Amino acid sequence: MSEFPELHTLWNYSDPAGTAVRFEALLPEVAATANRAYHVELLSQIARTHSLRRQFAEAHKRLDEANAMLRDEMIVPQMRCLLERGRTFNSAGEPGRALPLFEAAFVLGAAVSPQADFHTIDAAHMIAIAELDAAERLAWNEKALALAEATPDARAAGWRGSLYNNLGWTYHDMGEFDRALAIFERAVAWREAVHPDQPETIRIAKWCVGHTLRSLARFDEALAVQQALLAEHESVGQADGFVLEEIGECLLALGRGEAARPFFAQAYAELSQLDWLERERLARLQQLGAG
Repeated sequence: MSEFPELHTLWNYSDPAGTAVRFEALLPEVAATANRAYHVELLSQIARTHSLRRQFAEAHKRLDEANAMLRDEMIVPQMRCLLERGRTFNSAGEPGRALPLFEAAFVLGAAVSPQADFHTIDAAHMIAIAELDAAERLAWNEKALALAEATPDARAAGWRGSLYNNLGWTYHDMGEFDRALAIFERAVAWREAVHPDQPETIRIAKWCVGHTLRSLARFDEALAVQQALLAEHESVGQADGFVLEEIGECLLALGRGEAARPFFAQAYAELSQLDWLERERLARLQQLGAG
């Protein structure tokens, strides 16, 4: 595949339509060669651009084209087709149809580790997302993280950030706050060591630590974390409504309702601009900010 770019370098997950344009522009050149494996992978990623836009029929059509070209020896292309078919079903609200596909991709990749580690970890993480049973979700998140921490493949190891986040919130949702805190603290350490050039992702990881400290009723420590984050945001001219909200919650928990009020008001001003945030949460912020 050396004559063509690595497909992940062409992706912008925030702009699947723009990514589709780049992939489609490459398709005629790839189709004119004998590089069927790359052709299959390219079609699988075009399918993903459609599923991200909820164009599920078009995604399945592209995957049908890719499957018609598959050969048994094309392990990674097979995995990518299974993953994208599964993602398409899962995004369409059919996790039961997605799970066997993710599981098949995982089995294929595990047999050829470490060459396919990136996609094997992807499969494990998707199983954890699609799985309905909480214990199974936890087990697959842990399995994915163990693979990411052990792999010699640097790109596959990059899964650790997402997996720390997923596993931490899985523990948090289960009420296992001490275990969640340990995972979130590992996430901060990893991001600071590996991605010191990404301060925003480091701040998000620290926010998770602060939130979990509050869940543990360690309110003074939680407040200190969020106040430090507030100072960081202010130093770069930013306002973060989630940090402001947490400061308000910590102050409220410490019996300092008057001090909390302006933080709730500022949090409401910022977060009310998000059309996806729960209405009840916004209403509470508005009420607490008004006093």
